[in-house]
Amino acid sequence: MTPYRSADPPVPDDPEDMSGPIRVIVHPPSPTGGRRVRVDGEILGLAHNAADVAEFLRRAGLEIDPSEVAVSPWIDWRGVGPETWGPG
Repeated sequence: MTPYRSADPPVPDDPEDMSGPIRVIVHPPSPTGGRRVRVDGEILGLAHNAADVAEFLRRAGLEIDPSEVAVSPWIDWRGVGPETWGPG
């Protein structure tokens, strides 16, 4: 199975053009469910849905609507796409 990768560049500009390039990575689902979310190498938490990802990013100062998480060009989805949250 080929890992899911966004067609967009893996290191896009900050959506608010305030701090330059950022790295938002949503890792593959864990064996117990949920996906680890990292911003610039810092683990923000274990997300179980797009709303969790949006909340973690909000707390990190990056505003995004939960409905835009799946299509955002600055989020790198690892392993599988944004539709998969359960155990791997």
